[in-house]
Amino acid sequence: MKIVLASDHAGFFLKEKIKDFLVKEGHTVIDVGTNSSVSVDYPEYGFKAIEKLLNGEAERGILICGTGIGMSIVANRFPGIRAALCHEPFSAQMARRHNDANVLVLGGRLIGDGMAIEIVKTFLSTDFEGGRHERRLNLIEELSRLSNS
Repeated sequence: MKIVLASDHAGFFLKEKIKDFLVKEGHTVIDVGTNSSVSVDYPEYGFKAIEKLLNGEAERGILICGTGIGMSIVANRFPGIRAALCHEPFSAQMARRHNDANVLVLGGRLIGDGMAIEIVKTFLSTDFEGGRHERRLNLIEELSRLSNS
């Protein structure tokens, strides 16, 4: 799977751990930065990742900032992006199963490396159920279009 990764300075070290894991698992990783723990503005890096998803260069995204809140806000501003902030594997499973989330967001200052890897594994291995959940996602898109007109 092609996965785009992005972080700010607070998520840099966790991003690197996740990148190593993904490469070992055979995934294609597109790392759009940041490339150090020097302070940066998270919206710039979140947007770089979302661009890769929207233009089809990546199938899923993983964004990391200090709490995950900022990256979640950035990602969910774009139509077609369903970003889920997850702190444990069950929320990652449900984000995929019921919400067809295409972006996983993690808080680099809130969860450890081991937990983050388990969340990533769950997120990438869980399929969308469709059915009533697909109807609800379509409703979200419809309501979003109405609010923008």
